[in-house]
Amino acid sequence: MTAPIDLRSDTVTRPTPAMRRAMAEAEVGDDVYGEDPTVRALEERVAALLGKDAALFVPSGTQGNQIGLALHTRPGDEVLVTRGAHVALYESGAAPALSGLQLTPVGAGGPFDAEALRPELGRTAFYQARQSLLALENTHNHAGGLVFPQEELAACAALAREHALGVHLDGARLWNAAAASGRSLADLAAPADTISVCFSKGLGAPVGSALVLPAEWRDEAIRLRRRLGGAMRQAGILAAAALHALEHHLGDLEADHRRARRLAEGLAEAGYDLDPTRTETNIVVFGVGAPNAEWLARATEAGVLLGGMGPGRIRAVTHRDLDDDAIDAALRALAPLAPA
Repeated sequence: MTAPIDLRSDTVTRPTPAMRRAMAEAEVGDDVYGEDPTVRALEERVAALLGKDAALFVPSGTQGNQIGLALHTRPGDEVLVTRGAHVALYESGAAPALSGLQLTPVGAGGPFDAEALRPELGRTAFYQARQSLLALENTHNHAGGLVFPQEELAACAALAREHALGVHLDGARLWNAAAASGRSLADLAAPADTISVCFSKGLGAPVGSALVLPAEWRDEAIRLRRRLGGAMRQAGILAAAALHALEHHLGDLEADHRRARRLAEGLAEAGYDLDPTRTETNIVVFGVGAPNAEWLARATEAGVLLGGMGPGRIRAVTHRDLDDDAIDAALRALAPLAPA
C-alpha cells in the first residue's frame, strides 16, 4: 500500500541516517548534574546563534514557553499575547493552570503593530491584574506561518518595556522566519528577553527545544524545568540530533517554503479558499467549504493527511521529508475535493 502524503505538521519528520549516527556516537553525561557535554555544546551554540547569554535544553516547545512565561511573572498576572497564540490555544491551558496567568489576546489574529498594542497597556488599577509580560510568536502558526515584521515586533517590544513589561518570543519556527526574511537569528531574537526555539519541527530532530535567556535567570529556569518534569539524564543523545540539524538542515528550509508556495498556488487554482501571497513560510491554511471532520476523512481516503485549523479551515505544513513530487501528488489528490 502506498504511504500517505503527510502534511499534518513538520513534526512528522524522521531522523536521517546521519542524524541517527550522530545520536549513537554522542558523548553523554548526567545533565541533571550539568555534566552532559553534548547538551552544553548545544546550549552554547543556540545562545550564540540568537545573540544571547545562555540557553537551556528542554524536552518540548510547550515546556520552553511555560518556563519562559513563569520567569517573567507571578500568579495572577496578565500576559498580553497575539490572538491565536500557541501559548493560548495549543498548550492545554498550561499558563493559567501552572502559573495562574491571565492571557489577553491582542490584534485581529497573527502579527500586529504597536498601535494595536497601545490600548491594551497601562491597566494599573488595584482591581486589575498586574501586567507583566508581552508574549509574541514568530512565525505565527495560527495565522498560516506569517513572519512577524521585525520593525513592528521591535516597536511592540519597546512599547511594552515603556510599561515595565518583559518580552517573551515563541520562536518555535524562528528558523523559518530567518530563512524567509533573510535576517539573522540574532536580529530576530534581539527585542526579546526570553526566546523558545524548537528542533523537532522544520529542522527534523526527533525531540527537543531550547529556552534562550539571560545567564542570571538560568538557575531559576533549571528549577522550573525540574518542577515541570523536564530534567533529563543522558540527554546528549537528543542534543546531538539538534546539533546535527543546526549544522546540516537550516539551509533546507527555503525548499520547504518554495514547496508551500507551490502547494498554495495549486490549491487556489483548484478552487480552495486562500490567498497564496500570504504563504510566507512552510504553512498553508485554506478553506474547504465543508465541516473539517468530513473533509479530512475524504482527504485521508485520497491519500493525504492534513489537520484542522478552525471551522472549515485546514492546515498543510511542508517539511524536509516531502519532495516536489509529493506536493504535485497531493495537489492531484485534493483537486477533486475542492469546493464546487
